[in-house]
Amino acid sequence: MSPVLVTGGSGYLGVQLIVTLLRAGRPVRATMRSTAHEADLRAAVRRGGADGTGLECVVADLTADDGWPAAVAGCEEVHHVASPIPFAEPEDPDELIVPARDGTLRVLRAARDAGARRTVLTSSFAAVGYSPKPGSEFTEADWTDPDTPGLAPYPRSKAIAERAAWDLMEHDGGDTELVVVNPTFILGPALTPGLRSSALLVKAMLDGTMSAAPRRRFGVVDVRDVADLHLRAMAAPEAAGKRYLAVADGPALSFLEVAGILRRRLGPLAARVPTTEVPGDDPPRPVIHNDRARTELNWRPRAAETTIVQTAEQLRDAGLLEAAP
Repeated sequence: MSPVLVTGGSGYLGVQLIVTLLRAGRPVRATMRSTAHEADLRAAVRRGGADGTGLECVVADLTADDGWPAAVAGCEEVHHVASPIPFAEPEDPDELIVPARDGTLRVLRAARDAGARRTVLTSSFAAVGYSPKPGSEFTEADWTDPDTPGLAPYPRSKAIAERAAWDLMEHDGGDTELVVVNPTFILGPALTPGLRSSALLVKAMLDGTMSAAPRRRFGVVDVRDVADLHLRAMAAPEAAGKRYLAVADGPALSFLEVAGILRRRLGPLAARVPTTEVPGDDPPRPVIHNDRARTELNWRPRAAETTIVQTAEQLRDAGLLEAAP
C-alpha cells in the first residue's frame, strides 16, 4: 500500500488528518520544516489514539524545491495542508502571498511529476467570500477578488494561491486530479500541546484579554470534520476538479455570540468573556452553503456549538487558561 503524503504534518489540521489516516490503517508520510517537530508530532499521534509505526516524517519547506521530489515519491494521494498563517498581518503582503502561492505550486508540480492520482488542497473560505456580494450568500462558485479594496494580505494570499493551483492543473497538471477544501474558521480540540491561531481567540475570550468582541461574522467548522472532508474528497471519483466549502450547519456567528455560548455552557470558566462588541456598524452576516459536501460526499459536520465548547474544554484540560483573579 502506497503511503499518503500529508504536508504540514505537525500543524493543527495536519495532525488530525494523520491520526485519521493511521487509524484507518493507511501508512502516512508527513512533511515538516524541521526534524525538531517530529517528537511532538509522534506524541500527538499517540494522544489521538493512533499507532505511529506507520508514520514516516520527512523534511520539506514550502519556500524551497529541496525535499519535495523525495517526499512525493511513490505517493498516489497527496493532502496539501501546509500554508503560512500569520499571527499578525505583515506590512509587506508578499511575505504571505509569495510563499502561499509558490509553495502550493511547488507541491502540485512535485505531485504531478511523481504521478500522484489526486491532490486535495486545503484552501480557505477567505478565497471564496471576502469580496462584498449582495445578500452575502456564498457557494463554491464564488471567488474573493484579490483586488478588493482594503482586502487584508491573508485572504489575498489564499485567493491568489488557489487560483494559481487551478490554473496550473488546467494547463499543465498532467494526469493528477485536484480537489480543494475551503474551510471557514477552524476550531476544535487540538492534539498538539501548543496554542494555534484560532484557539488563541477562544483563549483571549476566556482569559478576559478580549475585553470587547470584534464586530465580525463568520462560519465555524471543527478541525476533525475538515480532516474527514479531506478523506471524502480524496476517495470520491466525482470530486475531481471541484471545490467544497467546509462549514457547520446553521447561521454564521459573531464573536459576541460565541461568548454567549461559552457563558451559557461553561459557567464560571467563562465568567470573563466579553459582553459587548467594539463600537461600529454591524457587518453583513454571511450565508455559507455546505450543500455540495453534504450531498455529494455525505459529509455531516458537528454543530458549531459543540465545537466551540470542546475547544474551550481542551484549553482548560491542557492548563492553557489563566486562573481567574
